Amino acid sequence: MPVKNINQARGSATGRPIMVLLDMLGKRWTLRIMWELRDRPLTFRELQKQCGDISPTTLNSRLRELRDFEIISHDTGGYSYTALGAELGAQMTKLDNWSSKWASELDN
Repeated sequence: MPVKNINQARGSATGRPIMVLLDMLGKRWTLRIMWELRDRPLTFRELQKQCGDISPTTLNSRLRELRDFEIISHDTGGYSYTALGAELGAQMTKLDNWSSKWASELDN
């Protein structure tokens, strides 16, 4: 399936990949969905439960976008990271670790 709007990002006319990525990740619920998929594949219902009050329509929309950008895939086991998604997930874990250090520095 071709990637949709790869050259378009809200607030950016450049179409640079980083801007497209940050635009996608900045949409409500996208990071939460990715975070919930970090350890194991989840079905639609499991993801909806893990994400709390996300509507089925929004979850469907975000999952479709993540699939279109080849960050996640779907099979009989549920939704899971692709190889590219796993790389991005690893970077998110590093960012989570850094943010914990940053927060503790701010508390001092």
